[in-house]
Amino acid sequence: MGPFMGQSKGYKILTVGLVFLVWVLYFKMSWPDSTVPRPPAPRPASQSASESTESPSLLDSLPQELANLTHLLYWPLTPEDEGDFLASTSPQASTYHLRGPAQTSYALRGYLEAILIARDHRGRPKTHGGDLFRAQLLGPDLKAGLPGDVQDLENGTYLLSFPLLWAGKAQVQVRLIHSSEAVGVLRRIWREKRATVDFVGYFRGPTGTEETVICNVDPQSTGTRRPTCQYRDVDSGELWFCAQPSTLPCSSLVGHSSGRYLKVTTPQDEALLSWNVTDKVLPQGISSIQVRMAAPGNSSLALSARPPCHPGLPATKPSGFYHQEVWHSLSCSSRSFPTVDSILGCLAGHVVHMMGDSTLRQWWEYLRDKVPSLKPMDLHATYQTGPLMAVETTRNIVLHWRAHSWPLRSLRTPVASLHSVARELGGLAGGPHTVVVLGLGAHFTTFPPSIFARRLAGIRAAVAALLAREPRTLVVIKLANTGYKSVYGSDWLTLQVNRLLRTAFADLRVAFVDAWEMTSSLAVPDNIHPGRLIVGNEVDLLLSFVCPT
Repeated sequence: MGPFMGQSKGYKILTVGLVFLVWVLYFKMSWPDSTVPRPPAPRPASQSASESTESPSLLDSLPQELANLTHLLYWPLTPEDEGDFLASTSPQASTYHLRGPAQTSYALRGYLEAILIARDHRGRPKTHGGDLFRAQLLGPDLKAGLPGDVQDLENGTYLLSFPLLWAGKAQVQVRLIHSSEAVGVLRRIWREKRATVDFVGYFRGPTGTEETVICNVDPQSTGTRRPTCQYRDVDSGELWFCAQPSTLPCSSLVGHSSGRYLKVTTPQDEALLSWNVTDKVLPQGISSIQVRMAAPGNSSLALSARPPCHPGLPATKPSGFYHQEVWHSLSCSSRSFPTVDSILGCLAGHVVHMMGDSTLRQWWEYLRDKVPSLKPMDLHATYQTGPLMAVETTRNIVLHWRAHSWPLRSLRTPVASLHSVARELGGLAGGPHTVVVLGLGAHFTTFPPSIFARRLAGIRAAVAALLAREPRTLVVIKLANTGYKSVYGSDWLTLQVNRLLRTAFADLRVAFVDAWEMTSSLAVPDNIHPGRLIVGNEVDLLLSFVCPT
């Protein structure tokens, strides 16, 4: 790692104190105490959980901010309520109102502000923060929408702020995603439970004998007190553990699939996370407003001069808005690609490598379905995990997608097909015709944040190495989108995952597609797999980075 860091200007060198902090975290996680290098395909490194450890180099390339998870993932604490459901925040009793006097109309490019008062089920104002509210400014007649900013004042009140970016009618909508008490449940389980799901490993002997065992991200989560099989990806250092089969060697692992969702909640927890108090719209507190243009004949949109889309742009808040069902980025001059010819013209001569989860596979599917001449190739792979490939021979376009490696909730798939993202990136030469898109997050909300932080360590190092050897490579990070509302995958958990993603790649020259805001700006139900309208706009933003002009 030393020589690479010496050659890569601008990368941060962690202090001795930070390294010590990381090691303390690892020992508290009870990682084993030695490792054995292995070839790229996952292979057993030992048969005992007490005989191996994780390499400190995994976090050497992380920004300093990412190592301090407590600071990075700060959220206001919820006082102990001794399981009193009625003391939790009520979506029916909570209210909001304009911060100032109502106006007959509001100026384009101005702001609308409101005060939200959280109340419990007895109607009493809350005295602490920590609720997860989502605010939107919607223009149903204009098919417009944007995410509002929600500032937690940590005293039971929240300041809502909305930029006025289109002329015409607009309406505020506020939803309580999770009460602060429900967030407390999610936080406790996320931090304290090693895993909320498990997986199945399939072992096969030379005579065809099969055994299945439980596998997971650490030895303790395999549910066995017996020795475990450890697998280490040599490119990323990622570790995986399976309970040792009774009769077969660790080297006979051939298959992987989802296992069970583990019982991790109490009846009190379940009441706080129940559907009747989760993701509920608050009673309307503000009448529709009218936004006026500065002068007749001026543009009806508040779009200032923006640079062409390119990696390394600073984030804006909000990142954009919808108008007439088209997403307008506020950080760069995003473009639309409504026709097959416009997409083909942009992607001509490019090889696109998509690596991540099924929400990113939706981009691959959108392009495959939108462009008839993009022909999918039958690689005889499990569709849910890939690899998938489509080609357009006339324009010399190749489109790849494959799932990230474990932890991956999927149908049974060959272990040999599960390549780590770091391993795939290490095999790319890069260049001006190479596009890399990474989309991770949804499969990591069932584990403590340190699991995802360690995964990001290897991926970030691989991205940094790719950009160092070929700076003209375009790398795009898709943030995780809204959708899940349970203890296994919640919008609150997704917000934390996105904080880690933003921080991990903040000082690298990469582009971001803020799928979180793109899936939370319209009056459509949340779905972990958003509809074609949203996916199409996400792909258009990707193509805006590929073809900025």
